[in-house]
Amino acid sequence: MTTTIAVAGKGGTGKTTLSGLLTRYLIERQRGKVLAIDADPSSNLHLVLGLALTKTVGDIREDARDKVPAGMARQDWLDYAIRTSIEEGDAFDLLAMGRPEGQGCYCAANHLLRNIVDGICKAYDFVVMDNEAGMEHLSRRTTRDVDHLLLVSDASMRGLAAAEAMLALSKELEINVRQTHLIVNRVVGDLPPAWNDKIARMNVPLLAQIPYDPQLVEFDSGGRPLVELPGDALISRAVNQIAHKLLA
Repeated sequence: MTTTIAVAGKGGTGKTTLSGLLTRYLIERQRGKVLAIDADPSSNLHLVLGLALTKTVGDIREDARDKVPAGMARQDWLDYAIRTSIEEGDAFDLLAMGRPEGQGCYCAANHLLRNIVDGICKAYDFVVMDNEAGMEHLSRRTTRDVDHLLLVSDASMRGLAAAEAMLALSKELEINVRQTHLIVNRVVGDLPPAWNDKIARMNVPLLAQIPYDPQLVEFDSGGRPLVELPGDALISRAVNQIAHKLLA
């Protein structure tokens, strides 16, 4: 059975970093076959994981308009194209969803894509999905089952308000979420007392506070893959503790 961990938050809160380091945890602990899905149109997860990115599902959807060979069923071509677009890393795979639809109707193509991507996910023990703020790709999955939804905020009221909005959105989209957690990133010192009241009203458990890590900033500014961060880095230790709580 596949365990799905979906990470969501407004841009700049560190959700892609969290997704990448959760993937690293699963690889290092040899928990099974791992698929990382970059469902954010900006497609930055491959940089965190230290992989090249050649093609996205969005690119394939565009190609399906005029590149399906004569005599080949569209579904067969899409299935082949998506499976060959999966980037293979060291003990994990990466699938990037890419940009949203362009002009024209994509309903039929999107229906085929949903079934193909869902079928691919079932072949893995763990799926870690880095989502855009609207969680569009989560809502389009045919199964819509998520074991852990991690709402990531930075240490600002704007970030927390965005996480609260995404919590409401997850219910409107009728995503089957088994557990929802709040994570506050880049925390310096203690959270203000007003945060405790806000979090209590959200009725979502605060899973972790990730401290601000200068070492992460150094890696980021130098363009180094964040999965190369040492295990004793502040954020590495924090994410390992998060993963242990989720999967204990």
